[in-house]
Amino acid sequence: MRYAVPLVRGKLSLHFGHCQQFALIDTDREKGVILRKELVDPPAHEPGVLPAWLAEQGVSVVIAGGMGSRAQAAFQENRIETVIGVGEEDPEKAVLKCIEGTLAKGDNLCDH
Repeated sequence: MRYAVPLVRGKLSLHFGHCQQFALIDTDREKGVILRKELVDPPAHEPGVLPAWLAEQGVSVVIAGGMGSRAQAAFQENRIETVIGVGEEDPEKAVLKCIEGTLAKGDNLCDH
C-alpha cells in the first residue's frame, strides 16, 4: 500500500495544499514495515490537481495535518483515503502508527 505525506522542510505539513514535497511511502501492511520512501515535488497547486496526481502515483492513503473539504471530496472521488488532524511530524512514524492503528488524530487544522 502506498501512503502520501505532504511535507514542509521534511516534516508533516499542517496544511495539505501548501506543501513543498510529498513523501511517497510504500508499505507491507501485513508485516507493518516500510518498504520504500521517495520524496517528490508536487505539480502546481490548483483545485483538484493534487488528488488526481497522487492517484496516478498509486497512492491509497494521504496523511495530513489539515485539508479543506473540497480536497477531501476530490480524494474520495479518486478512491484515496484521507487521515486528517495528524500532529506526528515524522512522515515515516506517522505511516507506521497509521498501520498499527495508533496514529493520534485531532482537529482538522484547515478551516476551508
